[in-house]
Amino acid sequence: MRIAESSLKKKARSKRRLLVKEIMDEKHPFIYEGELATKARALIRDLNLRILPATDKDKRLVGKVSRRDIMTISSSVSPIRVKGIMTPAKHVATAEDNANQTVKAMLRADVWVAPVVTSAQDRTFRGIIGLEAFIEPLIKTNPEKFLKDISEIMTKNVVYCSPDDEVANIWRLMQEKRFSGLPVVKNGKLVGIVTMKDLLESGVILPTFESPKGRFRASPKVSSIMKTGVTAVEPETKVIKVAKVMVSKNIGRVPVKDKNGKLIGIVDREDVVKILFK
Repeated sequence: MRIAESSLKKKARSKRRLLVKEIMDEKHPFIYEGELATKARALIRDLNLRILPATDKDKRLVGKVSRRDIMTISSSVSPIRVKGIMTPAKHVATAEDNANQTVKAMLRADVWVAPVVTSAQDRTFRGIIGLEAFIEPLIKTNPEKFLKDISEIMTKNVVYCSPDDEVANIWRLMQEKRFSGLPVVKNGKLVGIVTMKDLLESGVILPTFESPKGRFRASPKVSSIMKTGVTAVEPETKVIKVAKVMVSKNIGRVPVKDKNGKLIGIVDREDVVKILFK
């Protein structure tokens, strides 16, 4: 009887309506719209943030600053204010929203992170919700959802770059295609990865876009900023293993390679989350 009762309680918990406020990050930093954009850049770079919500003086959400937005400035003494570079959030959640419905809306909007406010009427900033916050509890409550091979959900036609590509060109490609990271391949084999975080931390491409003189300077190569020692998996790896790595290491994408090191696919957080609704 106790076993049956325990099983029923477990099922009830797994079916319980999960709310955004239960899994959101309430301590996530924010910035006032009147502050300097260079401060926003420092926060995003130093704290490894994907977005930095922007508020008015009463802490009401007015927009967000992303890594992509930050890349429009380069000078450490730029007078630009946050309101001059911030952009609207593609999706804004409320604390009482259903977490499942919120994640579905985030997938439709093609965002990994969304600001959270008190309610539709009260735009007071409360925190952020990221896809990883949704993945983590479901690994515990619905592990069977993650038992597929990674080859079943990976993207096979991977856009990648070479160590010899110019950073400026890769930045433009990321902007045009809205990629936040690219595998680096040499002679058909995976040798590294370059992300928007790497571009922001290096600062090497910023003068190319802000300074007229900079447009004529030679751009550095991808090899100078890419990360080696990439976390990669083989196609037979189970999704649950990749999901755990994404959450524990705060990784957005994991390349898939064969036994010879050849790049054959890539899987990101969206790919993992989507299987939960199939």
